[in-house]
Amino acid sequence: MTKDLLYEVRDSVGHITFNRPGSRNALTFEMYESLSEVSKGIRIGGEVRALVLAGAEDSAFAAGTDISQFRSFSEPQHALDYEATMERVLQDLETCPVPTIAAITGACTGAGAAIAAACDLRICDSTMKFGFPIARTLGNCLSVRNMNRLTALVGQGLVAEMTIFSRLLSAKTALDANLVSEVLPDGAAVRARAQELAQKLTTHAPMTMRAAKEALRRLRNEGPGADDSDLISECYMSEDFRMGIESFLAKRKPVWKGR
Repeated sequence: MTKDLLYEVRDSVGHITFNRPGSRNALTFEMYESLSEVSKGIRIGGEVRALVLAGAEDSAFAAGTDISQFRSFSEPQHALDYEATMERVLQDLETCPVPTIAAITGACTGAGAAIAAACDLRICDSTMKFGFPIARTLGNCLSVRNMNRLTALVGQGLVAEMTIFSRLLSAKTALDANLVSEVLPDGAAVRARAQELAQKLTTHAPMTMRAAKEALRRLRNEGPGADDSDLISECYMSEDFRMGIESFLAKRKPVWKGR
């Protein structure tokens, strides 16, 4: 785990902080590996029931990959390897079995925006700017898989504006497009609301939430014909489902175990 990505658990909620405020929390390759490590280390029914991602200080969630790390790229394979790494890390985040909340303040651009798009829920402050201004800055491109994630969230029109025209979405536009679910006045309010939402999720059935996350991922990637038999079997045959039935009939609150 690198010092540039902090991770702690409080009250059954995992908190990831991108910790390079002097660089607007731009991500290093080591930070990507730490994000992957945390995502893969969480187990359904374990200590962590929800995961919140945020940037250190309020000026940025994360302003993309640290550009200096691209200087060594000298052949096509370097670019292909980088995008393959990014996709692996984003898939690890997407398939993390607990709900993920991006608590966005300030700049959320490039890889930072890709990470936020891979989360289950996004909330932001009024200063958020979300997008991929690479057509006027770096001259690289997004992978088709990243474009697919974004298109599923906001549609091809806004994705074209963000990638071709380098438009940065304001908090209001993001809210209107359902990219974010809430706009809060400042960073303190975003952090408090993210904790409140995460705490609420700790009372929900872990297997149900995990199945919903995975079903949405498969729906986006494979369409409505995607196989869901494993998800259905796991939930309906679980101890939690049996306990949920009895709790409902007895009019008592369920105590979920995640198994």
